[in-house]
Amino acid sequence: MKKYLELYEYYKDRILDGQLAQGDRLPSIREASVIHGVSRTTVENAYFALQAEGFLLSSDRSGYYVSRKAGQKQTVPDIPKDFTGKVRPRFDLSSGDADLESFDVALWHRYINAALRQKERLCSYSEPQGEEDLREAIAGYIRGKRNVIADKDQIVIGAGVDTLLDILCTLLPKDKTVSFPDRSFRKGISRFENYGFDVHFRDKDATIIYVSPSHMTRFGDVMSMKRRLELVEYSEAHAALVLEDDYDNDFLYASRPTPSLYALATADNVVYMSSFANVLTPGIRISFMVLPRVLADAYHEQIWRFSQTASKTEQIALCGYIRDGHIGAQIRKIRRFATAKTRRFYELLRDHLSYEECRVSENGLQIRLTVPFTGTKEDFDAVGLSVFWESFDGQTARLTLLPSALPEEDFPAALSAFQTVLGQ
Repeated sequence: MKKYLELYEYYKDRILDGQLAQGDRLPSIREASVIHGVSRTTVENAYFALQAEGFLLSSDRSGYYVSRKAGQKQTVPDIPKDFTGKVRPRFDLSSGDADLESFDVALWHRYINAALRQKERLCSYSEPQGEEDLREAIAGYIRGKRNVIADKDQIVIGAGVDTLLDILCTLLPKDKTVSFPDRSFRKGISRFENYGFDVHFRDKDATIIYVSPSHMTRFGDVMSMKRRLELVEYSEAHAALVLEDDYDNDFLYASRPTPSLYALATADNVVYMSSFANVLTPGIRISFMVLPRVLADAYHEQIWRFSQTASKTEQIALCGYIRDGHIGAQIRKIRRFATAKTRRFYELLRDHLSYEECRVSENGLQIRLTVPFTGTKEDFDAVGLSVFWESFDGQTARLTLLPSALPEEDFPAALSAFQTVLGQ
């Protein structure tokens, strides 16, 4: 167990059994650091967790005081509601949003400010295909990172993969069948259905095959090298178009990142798509795709039909950010940060819950938790837990958890919410 959690449990137990009564003052952070032989940061994290749980109150001038009556049973704090009266999740374990600590906002501000100084450039609309210098920077980036060799004219930039799929659906004949790995790719499925395509699942005979090799399912399963080669060979032999969404490839840590399908293919039949949202922060909505030559030519013939959806200012800023080498450092930082954070939350659940299954996904970002449960999904909502339900049969719930958006100081409180809803 992490040091701060040990300290958290130490003081919580003494408050609940009455050894520390309401109004008692805890040692200062400096004093507790000496008493327990830990760093001040460890003490701060433990105290913050106790404060978040409602066990402590802090005073700027005099320190931390017990706020609960001795022996009072622990409960989950009141959960705020939105304007409809529905409980607003306090513990977000489903969105995959970023933690504030994972991105250097001050550094990004410098590049945004530099972009804003290019006044003449900002007085015109962005190019429909995306800013040329950014497309050049991306071409160099994906060549070194994923061995995707393409020139800037094959690259199309948009605000999110959904926008790029809209463009693809416009370029492709509507008599095609599209296959997805499963129904969890809801937005992509909806896009193709809205454009009149016939959508299938796990259909090897489809004429368009949508895959996310590094995140094949909601749980983050990774496609093996053997399967990648088989897919490339099969799609080439049957003249199928492969849409490779390279989502989460940067975060593989349990195994080495495998080659992209685009790099493995010998035929010009793979569309490569990726996004900077996970690497930077979801608020920066810049994605891109690399079109095969035939589709790139079709795009340029119809380019008048499209408008650029990504911010021109952010495109200029991102170009400088990539060229100056920050993207590689950010990938390494967020990979370490996100996977370590997931591991810590996994260890907390593993050590304090009764479960049938608790394991981390191969890409290191998700936790699969299978637990005995006879309640309802609304029971989770009531304690502020937002989770993804893989399956639920009335006796057992299989959940996928993404701790990336949950501040680490909220881990103990989230555990408490799980224990409450599961009756443990």
